[in-house]
Amino acid sequence: MDLLNQIIRQPMDPDYAFAALGNESPQGRWKLGVLAMIIGALFAVAALQTTRAAPALQSERSELISRVQTAEREQDELRGRVTSLTEDIATLRTAALGDDDAARLVEVQISTLDPVVGNTAVTGPGVLIVVDDSPSAAADARDRVLDIDLQVLANGLWEGGAEAISINGHRLSNLTAIRSAGDAITVDYRSLTRPYRVEAIGDVRTLQARFVESSAGAWWNDLAQNRRMRYEISDVKQLDLAADPGIVLRRAGRATS
Repeated sequence: MDLLNQIIRQPMDPDYAFAALGNESPQGRWKLGVLAMIIGALFAVAALQTTRAAPALQSERSELISRVQTAEREQDELRGRVTSLTEDIATLRTAALGDDDAARLVEVQISTLDPVVGNTAVTGPGVLIVVDDSPSAAADARDRVLDIDLQVLANGLWEGGAEAISINGHRLSNLTAIRSAGDAITVDYRSLTRPYRVEAIGDVRTLQARFVESSAGAWWNDLAQNRRMRYEISDVKQLDLAADPGIVLRRAGRATS
């Protein structure tokens, strides 16, 4: 009976009354105080660790950037030497072949094949395709151009009749690798920067139409429509594509009569 009478006289717990008045019980205030101290200590430790690690991380990042830039400069120098040596080889080859009919035939065959394999620079009309990430790429990684997207694009141009292709000035050949390295896309292990300019020399009367009607054209139309990626294609009267300095002689033998 005493318990029932107490419930009738005081149906609300005293702690609820304190809370309703904007106050808390002494026990609640003590718990909140301890919790606040623990959280503050954790934030202080995290901030201290971040502050101490920042100089080391910045130093490592700067060193890595410097190493990458040095490696790229060395690679450019080596590519320049390859180009120079290739020209010397062509001169020596012409001198060694002589000027008879057989030698002239061999020279014509070599001159015909060199542009096809990317061993020499080429000039001619063609198609320019510019692609880039969607404006929402920073929030959604699915809206970024990937290596497979450029692979599909290049293969579609070959299928459409392209005679020579380059991406951001890097000539493609049957030995070219288009891959991802972290967040960057590389062509023959050289990083590309956005936007991606794909140049293809070919018959302007048919190249663009055949590409658009191919599976690669459908692929990129879908990316433009559904992922809002940049996709612009146009005919160009003259394109200048440099040679692929990565082309090297792997095997050679004496011709038999």
